[in-house]
Amino acid sequence: MAVPDFQTLMLPLLRIAGDGKEHALANARAQLGEEFKLTQAEQDERLPSGRQSRFANRVAWAKVYLEQGQLLHSPRRGHFLITDRGREVLNTPPPKIDIKFLEQYPEFVEFRTPKADPPKLPTMVPPDPADTETPEEALEAAHAKMKASLASEVLARVKSGSPEFFEKLVVELLLKMGYGGSRADAGQAVGKAGDEGIDGVISEDRLGLDIVYLQAKKWDGSVGRPEIQKFVGALHGKRAKKGVFITTGSFSSDAAAYVEHIDPKVVLIDGRRLAEFMIDFEVGVTTARTFQVKRVDSDYFEEG
Repeated sequence: MAVPDFQTLMLPLLRIAGDGKEHALANARAQLGEEFKLTQAEQDERLPSGRQSRFANRVAWAKVYLEQGQLLHSPRRGHFLITDRGREVLNTPPPKIDIKFLEQYPEFVEFRTPKADPPKLPTMVPPDPADTETPEEALEAAHAKMKASLASEVLARVKSGSPEFFEKLVVELLLKMGYGGSRADAGQAVGKAGDEGIDGVISEDRLGLDIVYLQAKKWDGSVGRPEIQKFVGALHGKRAKKGVFITTGSFSSDAAAYVEHIDPKVVLIDGRRLAEFMIDFEVGVTTARTFQVKRVDSDYFEEG
């Protein structure tokens, strides 16, 4: 089954604390995983950022919301205890504990209410009680949507440029990714007239210990297997072990399947992936605004 949303996890998490003992959040996750019959793959599914599993994130936010409603108390980092209010709820348990249920408590309402001026800051709290995403999930989903939109815009601008501009872009990107040594070396290596299917040669590291052969094509359509086979043939002619084929277009499924079972190793970078690399390595894009997401430093509050 799918990973339950964080509101669905609230009542089961409170029930775990119902024995009055202190519980570790890690152990509670394991219990909830068994209760909801989640596979290990479902429990390990990552958020878009890759920094945390979706399941762990939702359990953590279920705990946070129960604490803000004062149904749970956190005696120390990563642990929780039930409160008197929490026991009262379990004495006559509702069908579900969710945001709407917790809004009966003034402490929770205060937690959910954005503070007035000053300062004006974006709230990390989901505005709608029907929301199933945690604040971090909502933030990461919004970021992914914005990045996808930016990638489309970046790719359109790349396609509208000249072949010379595309060659310059490839050089800039490879340098940002740590290839090529210096701009002069990379500039001499990439963008030369094709040599038996090879558009350029660039060092994999700054010492030039290994070489990567390049094919960079500014195309709108799909690159098929025959074009990749020509590139691979050229690599064999050079006794090359590594190659990168970059295009502003896409690759056919046959082309993608072909490079998975050949030697030398060939990496295919289509237009969408190219745009994402440009965003990640800040080529042709600039940061418009930065938001910092902070957490409590539990170690700071430890009294020794």
